[in-house]
Amino acid sequence: MENTRSRGTPQAKEIESERAYLLRYARLQLRNPAQAEDAVQETLLAAIEGAARFSGKSSLRTWLTGILKHKVIDQLRRSAREQPLEAADDRAEAEAIDALFAGDGHWRDMPSDWGNPDAALENSRFRAAFELCLQRLPERTARAFTMREVMEMTTPEICQELQITSTHCWVLLHRARLTLRECLEITWFDGSRR
Repeated sequence: MENTRSRGTPQAKEIESERAYLLRYARLQLRNPAQAEDAVQETLLAAIEGAARFSGKSSLRTWLTGILKHKVIDQLRRSAREQPLEAADDRAEAEAIDALFAGDGHWRDMPSDWGNPDAALENSRFRAAFELCLQRLPERTARAFTMREVMEMTTPEICQELQITSTHCWVLLHRARLTLRECLEITWFDGSRR
């Protein structure tokens, strides 16, 4: 449940009470439990030290998530400098996506009717299925998708962080959406919502 404090300086206990939510968010973004824990720790420390700057114009959770987004981006920058990107992931991913289409470029199987996607987002089982599908994406593809759709970063920001061209960014986003669609049709729309 989101804390909707409207005024006053949050106390360390209130800030700490959002740890589980922040950790889940960070794990989804970083896909590495140790890095996620580090980002959350840095977020909580920054929030406690800067609690006097909390204006109360947003909820405590929203304020903490904003801080965490910056910590996640910092962690992604560090990771990008430390690890080379794998070309093998790109080949396997491209082959899987190509399998969705016939030789003439049309879908092999038309996408299912998703009904009301906004309503599905309110369902905790759907969110769990979505998180599972997102974790199955290749790391760089998942990062591009979460930077764009969750962290609301622009294409130039994503390109700078991942050190890729804008064309490559659009390819990664396209692949992510197709792969997520296929995964959700299997894990959610074919039986989880019944």
